[in-house]
Amino acid sequence: MTLTRLRRRLEPAIRPMMHLYWRVTRAATLGARGMVIDGHGRLFLVKHSYVDGWHMPGGGVETGETMQTALARELAEEGNITLTGQPQLFAVYFNARVSRRDHVGLYIVRDFLQESPPQPNREIVEHGFFAVDALPQDTSRATRARIDEVLKGVAVSELW
Repeated sequence: MTLTRLRRRLEPAIRPMMHLYWRVTRAATLGARGMVIDGHGRLFLVKHSYVDGWHMPGGGVETGETMQTALARELAEEGNITLTGQPQLFAVYFNARVSRRDHVGLYIVRDFLQESPPQPNREIVEHGFFAVDALPQDTSRATRARIDEVLKGVAVSELW
């Protein structure tokens, strides 16, 4: 069994354990995601080894980090992307699908540098820039909803 398949099989059991740990050690969990838009209007998306679908890059805010610091770290880790300007905080969402205490800040990133594509690793198995009208078929529901909010003017939800 490949590592990816093993992680996907174990993820439903591991996630609740991690959230139990976070519940004891943190009052709430917070994440930061970036809608990275290149000069051609394409969006950078990643595919993780442990969850199905394509998503915007991002992850948890660690103790002592700001949301922007976490965003910059996650963009570098998942996309080999360096911020060259100030990202714009678009909205903060409640992510009840993860836990009753999880929130996600969505930033719009237009000023960045990606000197080379990231190398696939244990976490990110695929990545790419995609035109809004040519997203991968298995782009997540939440990712599609955020794209509609930002680029198509759909009303902003409070829920991820």
